[in-house]
Amino acid sequence: MMKPKLVRTLAALRRETARWRAEGLTYSVVPTMGAIHSGHTHLVAEGLKRADRVITTIFVNPKQFAAHEDLDKYPRDEEGDVRKLGQAGCHMIYLPNPEEIYPEGFCTTVMLGGPARAGLEDKFRPHFFDGVATVVAKLFTQTGADFAMFGEKDYQQLKVVTRMARDLDLPIEVVGIPTVREDDGLAKSSRNVYLSKQERQQALAIHSSISHAAERIRGGLDLQSAMTLATRTLMTLGFKVDYVTVRNAETLAPPQHRDEPLRILAAAWLGKTRLIDNVPV
Repeated sequence: MMKPKLVRTLAALRRETARWRAEGLTYSVVPTMGAIHSGHTHLVAEGLKRADRVITTIFVNPKQFAAHEDLDKYPRDEEGDVRKLGQAGCHMIYLPNPEEIYPEGFCTTVMLGGPARAGLEDKFRPHFFDGVATVVAKLFTQTGADFAMFGEKDYQQLKVVTRMARDLDLPIEVVGIPTVREDDGLAKSSRNVYLSKQERQQALAIHSSISHAAERIRGGLDLQSAMTLATRTLMTLGFKVDYVTVRNAETLAPPQHRDEPLRILAAAWLGKTRLIDNVPV
């Protein structure tokens, strides 16, 4: 098992990355909020395919949490995270404290349009993506990485970050990696630990329902009917549905015709746990 180098300050981070650059090495970054699972370690593995080194960042970003969301209850396990990342082959872990990211007097926010204002996650968490974009922009510039690895499970986030990096001419390639799933199809997520045994079985319906909707659309069913059927299925099984919708796969705008690249996205509550998933059409 590789033992990743742990750095907690920007100065230490830049000393290490400057050494890599002097050796002619390329490197990827995997931004996370910790609670590392196999979805994250898969991103590390994908980062290693594209570059010589991988940095994983672990930072529970307070700007992503609204007033009613409990920042203090977000799962944290630094020792376990370091062990899992070492087993995955990660070379360095950047674990800044909030003051390192948002020093005294910090007053800048990246404000977004486009995919960040698509009426999906932003409808339920209006300030979420501005917080994501602000911290990700900082992590991109702090690490200076060549590649940034993001999972497709958080599909809107992937499109927001990709658009932001392009719009701001950040010299980094954002790479989307297909969702890592359990053997039964459930998308890997840090939130899955909150599901009861019964809910864990019920949760499979979110992926199966949107997968069936995608099949129906490919078979000729109109978009709205397919979404209605998927929504009804989830509600019948006890989900509180926030949305089930089909969007343009790049812009996340409502599609104008069936020939566009399409993505079905869903978010629903099962008990006290909110699950999201998406599939291509």
